[in-house]
Amino acid sequence: MRRTRLVVGLGNPGLFYRGTRHNLGFVVVEAWARRHRAGLRQRAYQGRFGRLSMAGHDLALLLPQTFMNMSGDSVRLAVDGLGLGAEEVLVVLDDLDLPPGSLRLRAGGSSGGHNGLESILEALQTEQVPRLRVGIGHPTDQMVVEWVLGYPSLAERRALDLAVPQAVAVLDTLVGKGFDAAQQLAASAGAGLEGSQGR
Repeated sequence: MRRTRLVVGLGNPGLFYRGTRHNLGFVVVEAWARRHRAGLRQRAYQGRFGRLSMAGHDLALLLPQTFMNMSGDSVRLAVDGLGLGAEEVLVVLDDLDLPPGSLRLRAGGSSGGHNGLESILEALQTEQVPRLRVGIGHPTDQMVVEWVLGYPSLAERRALDLAVPQAVAVLDTLVGKGFDAAQQLAASAGAGLEGSQGR
């Protein structure tokens, strides 16, 4: 597959949504940018935009500011503006179907019901968009919308606080060593969290 050239973190803009489960994509990409002293200060492609250089590679970073359900509008503008193919994009997002803090890196597939990813797949007209999913667990006693827009419990927060640097390490590995090595690291990073919902 092609080398990653654009990393997109998914979330909702504004203080109201900061710290919610659904903004985990923002958190991971912001942490990765800080690690490499890269800014996300530019306003471009309907999002916060920046550049990151590592291991001899230059990458673009994007946090769409369109709200989750319209993330594809921002990503489509960036892909067109940067002259990229869908396989050169990596989307970082939260995942209901994974235990809190576990990681999964995939080269493509369906949206799994994630509205932000669904918007991107529709905008790019393909399911072959790589994605790094970070688990947030599934609700047992409330609506999904309330869950994803809610704040993690203390136990979940501990798992997510561990997962963010692990996700950053996966991104570093993806750029430095390639997709297969990054996929293996993602799988091992979440291995100890399977079955833990951390409510």
